[in-house]
Amino acid sequence: MSSLQKKVMARGLPPRPPAGTGPGMTRAGKLMGMARRRDYTPVSWDKYFETTDHVTVGQDIFRIYRAGSEGPVLLLLHGGGHCALSWACLSTIVTSLVNCRTLAVDLRGHGDSQTKEEENLSADQLAEDVGNLVTALYGDEPPPIILVGHSMGGAIAIHTAVQEKVQSLIGMVVIDVVEGTALDALHSMQSFLRGRPKSFPTLEAAIEWCVRSGQVRNLESAKVSMVGQVKKTDTQETGTSLLEREIANEPNVGVSLSADAIVEEEEPTSPSQDMPPPASPPPSMTERAVFAPPGSYTWRIDLSSTEKYWKGWFAGMSQLFLSCNVPKMLLLAGVDRLDKDLTIGQMQGKFQMQVLPQCGHAVHEDAPDKVAEALATFMVRHRFAEATADFKRPFPSC
Repeated sequence: MSSLQKKVMARGLPPRPPAGTGPGMTRAGKLMGMARRRDYTPVSWDKYFETTDHVTVGQDIFRIYRAGSEGPVLLLLHGGGHCALSWACLSTIVTSLVNCRTLAVDLRGHGDSQTKEEENLSADQLAEDVGNLVTALYGDEPPPIILVGHSMGGAIAIHTAVQEKVQSLIGMVVIDVVEGTALDALHSMQSFLRGRPKSFPTLEAAIEWCVRSGQVRNLESAKVSMVGQVKKTDTQETGTSLLEREIANEPNVGVSLSADAIVEEEEPTSPSQDMPPPASPPPSMTERAVFAPPGSYTWRIDLSSTEKYWKGWFAGMSQLFLSCNVPKMLLLAGVDRLDKDLTIGQMQGKFQMQVLPQCGHAVHEDAPDKVAEALATFMVRHRFAEATADFKRPFPSC
């Protein structure tokens, strides 16, 4: 086994055949494969969001990212273990299609937020955080708000709406989370978490794993979002913070590509190479990081230790979703996600549903353009926002 293969195996990635040795590879294909290299260099948030800030709520500090200057606010809630930057690509697209604003937040214990009880991820606590954040930002007269949540964030959006934490709520969009499949997936979640790498030598290695493992299929999104999911083992600074310091030309931050990082040859994309969406997608989570070498990167949050809260996110979620008295949309990566209650509710016209096939669980990262179009159509249909000249309504009958 070569030294390169040993490094790959150590990082939890499968070994790959030498470039140009696959079946049907022509000489021209070999030359093109040698010329093309995938770039896993992390990308800063400011390419996608206009501003960032830290909002103080009592003893807690939440980091937020914003874009847009008028229209309703899309309050974006990420999945467990992810961060606000998972909405980066979508934010740029949706604000170009309709006159709206985006507000993405690092939830408690995630990203660059700093809270007193980092591991208190109960549904009630997270819903309370969302409501307090809206009050801290907008006072007693908040603008019209549409809650948009993915996976755990979708469940929290539902709890926030049911508990009436946001008085100006006008709509809700839940992305790829359904009560039945989510609860079923929890039985194997600890094994799922233990199967992930404990650490990464560089940010580039973390991004490479994110893409090649199928967690995020969109390289552009992974390059901006993965940095917020990891932290440096010796300084405890997040990848986002370290990247910002590097951009500010501060020395010795340890972000640049190391000699041990792998630059992987890019493969041509074809439908047969895409990983199909799992039948029961697990909520996006990270794992307990142990024995991580000093100077490496490990997971920002240990969600394994918050297992007692998992069931509370999803139990009863379908009926709660149906009871929310605002226009609702459910975006799924596959129709097999739908459970009995939601199937009946959808047939009764209680919510709008759209399936985006050929996506993984991180639908909004894998296909940000399609999700942005769905959100824009939802807002225009309900007259929440006005379309821009760039928006060509794709589903006029919805």
